[in-house]
Amino acid sequence: MAVRPRGHKATSSPLDGAALERAALRYVERYATTRAKLAAFLTRKLRERGWDEAGEPPVAALVERLAGLGYVDDRAFATARAAALGRRGYGERRVDAALRAAGIGEEEGAEAREEARRGAWAAALRFAERRRIGPFAAETPDRAGREKALAGLLRAGHPIALAKRLVTARPGEIPDLDSD
Repeated sequence: MAVRPRGHKATSSPLDGAALERAALRYVERYATTRAKLAAFLTRKLRERGWDEAGEPPVAALVERLAGLGYVDDRAFATARAAALGRRGYGERRVDAALRAAGIGEEEGAEAREEARRGAWAAALRFAERRRIGPFAAETPDRAGREKALAGLLRAGHPIALAKRLVTARPGEIPDLDSD
Protein backbone atom coordinates (compact mmCIF):
# COMPACT_ATOMS: atom_id res chain seq x y z
CA MET A 1 0.00 0.00 0.00
CA ALA A 2 1.43 3.33 -1.09
CA VAL A 3 1.58 6.10 1.45
CA ARG A 4 0.79 9.57 0.17
CA PRO A 5 2.29 12.69 1.70
CA ARG A 6 0.01 14.59 4.04
CA GLY A 7 -2.33 16.89 2.13
CA HIS A 8 -1.78 15.06 -1.15
CA LYS A 9 -5.03 14.40 -2.93
CA ALA A 10 -5.48 11.23 -4.93
CA THR A 11 -6.07 11.97 -8.59
CA SER A 12 -9.32 10.68 -10.00
CA SER A 13 -9.83 9.43 -13.49
CA PRO A 14 -11.50 11.73 -16.03
CA LEU A 15 -15.28 11.67 -16.24
CA ASP A 16 -17.24 9.98 -19.00
CA GLY A 17 -20.96 10.32 -19.70
CA ALA A 18 -22.01 7.71 -17.14
CA ALA A 19 -19.75 9.09 -14.41
CA LEU A 20 -21.02 12.63 -15.07
CA GLU A 21 -24.60 11.43 -14.72
CA ARG A 22 -23.79 9.55 -11.50
CA ALA A 23 -22.19 12.70 -10.07
CA ALA A 24 -25.26 14.75 -11.01
CA LEU A 25 -27.64 12.22 -9.47
CA ARG A 26 -25.62 12.08 -6.24
CA TYR A 27 -25.68 15.88 -6.05
CA VAL A 28 -29.45 16.24 -6.54
CA GLU A 29 -30.00 13.35 -4.14
CA ARG A 30 -28.10 15.17 -1.37
CA TYR A 31 -29.01 18.83 -1.97
CA ALA A 32 -32.02 20.92 -2.89
CA THR A 33 -30.63 22.75 -5.87
CA THR A 34 -31.29 24.84 -8.95
CA ARG A 35 -30.37 24.32 -12.57
CA ALA A 36 -27.61 26.92 -12.28
CA LYS A 37 -26.11 25.39 -9.14
CA LEU A 38 -26.16 21.89 -10.64
CA ALA A 39 -24.51 23.14 -13.84
CA ALA A 40 -21.83 24.94 -11.79
CA PHE A 41 -21.19 21.78 -9.76
CA LEU A 42 -20.82 19.63 -12.89
CA THR A 43 -18.59 22.21 -14.55
CA ARG A 44 -16.36 22.28 -11.48
CA LYS A 45 -16.13 18.48 -11.46
CA LEU A 46 -15.18 18.49 -15.14
CA ARG A 47 -12.53 21.15 -14.49
CA GLU A 48 -11.10 19.07 -11.63
CA ARG A 49 -11.16 15.68 -13.33
CA GLY A 50 -11.36 16.32 -17.06
CA TRP A 51 -13.54 14.83 -19.81
CA ASP A 52 -12.80 11.39 -21.24
CA GLU A 53 -15.03 11.38 -24.33
CA ALA A 54 -15.05 13.09 -27.71
CA GLY A 55 -16.88 16.38 -28.01
CA GLU A 56 -18.15 18.69 -25.33
CA PRO A 57 -19.58 17.32 -22.08
CA PRO A 58 -23.41 17.34 -22.15
CA VAL A 59 -23.82 19.45 -18.98
CA ALA A 60 -26.76 21.56 -20.19
CA ALA A 61 -28.60 18.55 -21.62
CA LEU A 62 -28.07 16.57 -18.41
CA VAL A 63 -29.29 19.44 -16.24
CA GLU A 64 -32.42 19.86 -18.39
CA ARG A 65 -33.11 16.12 -18.35
CA LEU A 66 -32.90 15.99 -14.54
CA ALA A 67 -35.15 19.06 -14.34
CA GLY A 68 -37.62 17.38 -16.70
CA LEU A 69 -37.66 14.36 -14.39
CA GLY A 70 -38.45 16.62 -11.44
CA TYR A 71 -35.12 16.19 -9.64
CA VAL A 72 -34.37 19.91 -10.03
CA ASP A 73 -37.17 22.46 -9.60
CA ASP A 74 -36.16 26.12 -9.58
CA ARG A 75 -39.62 27.36 -8.56
CA ALA A 76 -39.85 25.00 -5.59
CA PHE A 77 -36.31 25.92 -4.55
CA ALA A 78 -37.16 29.63 -4.76
CA THR A 79 -40.31 29.21 -2.71
CA ALA A 80 -38.55 27.18 -0.03
CA ARG A 81 -35.55 29.53 0.18
CA ALA A 82 -37.75 32.65 0.36
CA ALA A 83 -39.92 31.08 3.06
CA ALA A 84 -36.87 30.07 5.12
CA LEU A 85 -35.36 33.54 4.89
CA GLY A 86 -38.70 35.12 5.76
CA ARG A 87 -39.03 32.93 8.86
CA ARG A 88 -35.60 34.12 9.94
CA GLY A 89 -36.73 37.74 9.51
CA TYR A 90 -34.97 38.71 6.30
CA GLY A 91 -36.54 41.24 3.96
CA GLU A 92 -37.39 41.37 0.30
CA ARG A 93 -34.00 42.67 -0.89
CA ARG A 94 -32.13 39.93 0.98
CA VAL A 95 -34.48 37.27 -0.42
CA ASP A 96 -33.99 38.63 -3.94
CA ALA A 97 -30.20 38.58 -3.52
CA ALA A 98 -30.26 34.98 -2.27
CA LEU A 99 -32.41 33.87 -5.21
CA ARG A 100 -30.15 35.62 -7.71
CA ALA A 101 -27.08 34.02 -6.11
CA ALA A 102 -28.73 30.60 -6.53
CA GLY A 103 -29.33 31.31 -10.22
CA ILE A 104 -33.09 31.77 -9.99
CA GLY A 105 -34.41 33.93 -12.82
CA GLU A 106 -37.18 36.51 -12.66
CA GLU A 107 -39.87 34.17 -13.97
CA GLU A 108 -39.04 31.20 -11.71
CA GLY A 109 -38.69 33.40 -8.62
CA ALA A 110 -41.59 35.78 -9.21
CA GLU A 111 -43.97 34.01 -6.84
CA ALA A 112 -41.35 33.72 -4.09
CA ARG A 113 -40.39 37.38 -4.46
CA GLU A 114 -44.03 38.42 -4.28
CA GLU A 115 -44.52 36.34 -1.13
CA ALA A 116 -41.50 38.07 0.42
CA ARG A 117 -43.04 41.43 -0.49
CA ARG A 118 -46.38 40.48 1.11
CA GLY A 119 -44.70 39.19 4.27
CA ALA A 120 -42.30 42.13 4.69
CA TRP A 121 -43.87 43.50 7.88
CA ALA A 122 -44.06 40.12 9.63
CA ALA A 123 -40.45 39.35 8.62
CA ALA A 124 -39.28 42.72 9.93
CA LEU A 125 -41.04 42.08 13.25
CA ARG A 126 -39.38 38.66 13.53
CA PHE A 127 -35.98 40.19 12.83
CA ALA A 128 -36.57 42.98 15.35
CA GLU A 129 -37.67 40.46 17.96
CA ARG A 130 -34.61 38.25 17.38
CA ARG A 131 -32.28 41.24 17.65
CA ARG A 132 -34.24 43.00 20.40
CA ILE A 133 -34.81 46.12 18.33
CA GLY A 134 -37.44 48.82 18.88
CA PRO A 135 -40.55 47.37 20.50
CA PHE A 136 -38.61 44.29 21.60
CA ALA A 137 -35.75 46.20 23.25
CA ALA A 138 -35.38 46.16 27.02
CA GLU A 139 -34.91 49.95 27.08
CA THR A 140 -34.89 52.83 24.63
CA PRO A 141 -31.45 52.91 22.98
CA ASP A 142 -29.31 56.00 22.52
CA ARG A 143 -28.62 57.46 19.09
CA ALA A 144 -25.72 55.07 18.40
CA GLY A 145 -27.89 52.11 19.37
CA ARG A 146 -30.69 53.25 17.06
CA GLU A 147 -28.23 53.70 14.19
CA LYS A 148 -26.80 50.24 14.77
CA ALA A 149 -30.31 48.73 14.84
CA LEU A 150 -31.28 50.62 11.69
CA ALA A 151 -28.15 49.37 9.92
CA GLY A 152 -28.97 45.79 10.94
CA LEU A 153 -32.50 46.03 9.56
CA LEU A 154 -31.21 47.51 6.32
CA ARG A 155 -28.57 44.78 5.92
CA ALA A 156 -31.34 42.23 6.50
CA GLY A 157 -33.04 43.61 3.38
CA HIS A 158 -35.83 45.71 4.87
CA PRO A 159 -36.93 49.04 3.33
CA ILE A 160 -35.73 52.14 5.15
CA ALA A 161 -39.23 53.41 6.00
CA LEU A 162 -40.16 50.13 7.66
CA ALA A 163 -36.80 49.93 9.45
CA LYS A 164 -37.15 53.47 10.81
CA ARG A 165 -40.65 52.72 12.05
CA LEU A 166 -39.38 49.75 14.06
CA VAL A 167 -36.24 51.44 15.36
CA THR A 168 -38.15 54.46 16.65
CA ALA A 169 -40.85 52.38 18.36
CA ARG A 170 -40.73 52.43 22.14
CA PRO A 171 -40.08 49.19 23.98
CA GLY A 172 -43.28 47.19 24.39
CA GLU A 173 -45.25 49.20 21.79
CA ILE A 174 -45.47 47.39 18.48
CA PRO A 175 -46.48 49.90 15.80
CA ASP A 176 -49.30 49.10 13.39
CA LEU A 177 -48.37 48.39 9.82
CA ASP A 178 -50.69 51.13 8.55
CA SER A 179 -49.80 53.83 11.09
CA ASP A 180 -47.45 56.66 10.20
